[in-house]
Amino acid sequence: MREDFIRIEPAKSLALYSRDLREHSGTRIRALRYREVLCATLLLGGSFIPIAFAQAPDASSAAETITTDRPAVTDSSAVVPRGVFQAENGVLDTGNQGRNTFDFPETSIRVGAGQTTELRFTAPDFYQDFGNPAGRSGLGDLALGIKEQLPSVGGFQSAAVITLSLPTGAAGISSHGYDPSFQLPWSHPLSSNWTAAGMLSVYTPTQNGSHTVVGESAFLVDRQLTKPWDAFVEYVGDSPQAGGPRHLLHVGTAYKITPQQQLDLHVGVGLSAAAVDHFVGIGYSFRFRMAGR
Repeated sequence: MREDFIRIEPAKSLALYSRDLREHSGTRIRALRYREVLCATLLLGGSFIPIAFAQAPDASSAAETITTDRPAVTDSSAVVPRGVFQAENGVLDTGNQGRNTFDFPETSIRVGAGQTTELRFTAPDFYQDFGNPAGRSGLGDLALGIKEQLPSVGGFQSAAVITLSLPTGAAGISSHGYDPSFQLPWSHPLSSNWTAAGMLSVYTPTQNGSHTVVGESAFLVDRQLTKPWDAFVEYVGDSPQAGGPRHLLHVGTAYKITPQQQLDLHVGVGLSAAAVDHFVGIGYSFRFRMAGR
C-alpha cells in the first residue's frame, strides 16, 4: 500500500511539489515530444514485466507476499526479507498552474541484506515539463540508503531509513550536493481489515549551494478490501525553512496480481497555496528470491 510518489531529488517529500517547482528541485527541462516520452515509458515498463514473470517463484515460496513503499508517501514499516530482491516502479503526472510535469520510472530497488536490514537504491527519475514554453527535461540524482527494522512496542511496528542523495543528475536538475535524509515509518493494526500508519521525515536538500531543512509528517488509514486489494487515504504536510507550508490529501489503491507482483493507482490534490494543484500516478512492483539465498 506504499508509494514513493513525492520526492526531493530523489527521496520522497512534498518539497518537489511546491508552487515554484524549479526552486525546490532545480528542474530545468528540454522540450521533447510527448509521444517520445510515452514510447520510452512503454518500453521501460515492458522491460520490467518479463523480468518479474521470468523470476517469479513457484507456489512453494509464495508465502512471502510483497509489501511496498508505494503508492503512499508513508513508507512501509517492514523491511524486505533477507535474500529477496524487490523493484518498485511508476509514472507520475503532476499538474500545477496550467502546466504538467511528467516523471518516470520512479524506480526503487530494495534488497534484504539481513534479518532486520535492507539496502536501498533509488534510480534517477526522468523529468519532462509540458505546457511551458521554456520546458526542459533530464535525469535527476540517484540515492543510496539503508533501512533497519526496529523492535515492536505496544503493537506498533516501525523502521528507520537513512538515505544519501548523490549529485549525479543533469547539470540543470541535480541539487549539486550530497543530501542526507531520515524517515521513521510506523504502523499499527486497528482491526483485521484496518491499519493506521504514518511517517516522520527530515530532508536536507541543497538549494543555492547550501543545505536547507524540511520537516515532514504523514498519516494514513488503510483498508483491506479483499485479500489482494487495499485502499488508503493519507494526509501529508511539511514545513520548509523558506516558503509556506505544503499540505496534500492523497488517496490510492494497490492490487496484488500475484503474491509477489503489485499494481497501484493514486491521486492527490493540494490543500495549500504552496502545494501543487493535483497529481496522478500508476505503478508496478515485483519481488523474487535471489538464487543461493
